[in-house]
Amino acid sequence: MKAPSRSRVGSALLLPLPSGTELRRRTPRLLAGLVVMGTGIATMVLAGLGLGPWDVLHQGLADRTGVPIGTVGIVVGVLLLVLWVPLRQRLGVGTVVNTILIGLTIDAVLAVVPDFEPLWLRWAGMLVGVGLYAGGSALYIGAGLGPGPRDGLMTGLAERGASIRLVRTGIELTVLVLGWALGGTVGVGTVVLALSVGPLLQLFLGWFTLPPLVPATTGDPHPPV
Repeated sequence: MKAPSRSRVGSALLLPLPSGTELRRRTPRLLAGLVVMGTGIATMVLAGLGLGPWDVLHQGLADRTGVPIGTVGIVVGVLLLVLWVPLRQRLGVGTVVNTILIGLTIDAVLAVVPDFEPLWLRWAGMLVGVGLYAGGSALYIGAGLGPGPRDGLMTGLAERGASIRLVRTGIELTVLVLGWALGGTVGVGTVVLALSVGPLLQLFLGWFTLPPLVPATTGDPHPPV
């Protein structure tokens, strides 16, 4: 039996690259979005009033291992990408950058900014963090250069027959409970993020989403993630 060619294997694992012009146009949005998103997560960590489900897990693991929370997020992201292989999800350039840059940004912010005090500043930080998280997410998603590792896991499982809503709810509840059991912070910020990120993301996507890509290698339309 003839082995598949490298090009066929690569096309099965990687999203086609856009043209050079489109890549130069979209990359700054991708990078800005991920830095803003990482800053928002770090701001919520500093506020200490609760995090999103995945970051509760990352914080719990960080507390148990002594590894910085952003670095834990990078390791978890890499492990999730391994799960993409049997799910036949394809990586984009945005996927790889997402896996690394958010975690680096979180660790950098936490290294130079002290915890927020007094209480009013913690509340303000939590609200600002939620806004930055949603705005950064919209920027990186709107760039259309590939999903993050957690989003790809969700869509890959949903393609097996379950609804996106059911899969996302199941994944996020699982990681939230596990992170809480490990010592991650669950609080009012967790609830505010859960209730507000959807409407905020929809608003910001209307501002930041670019038209669908036409990859240089195939000419077929590749819709934004």
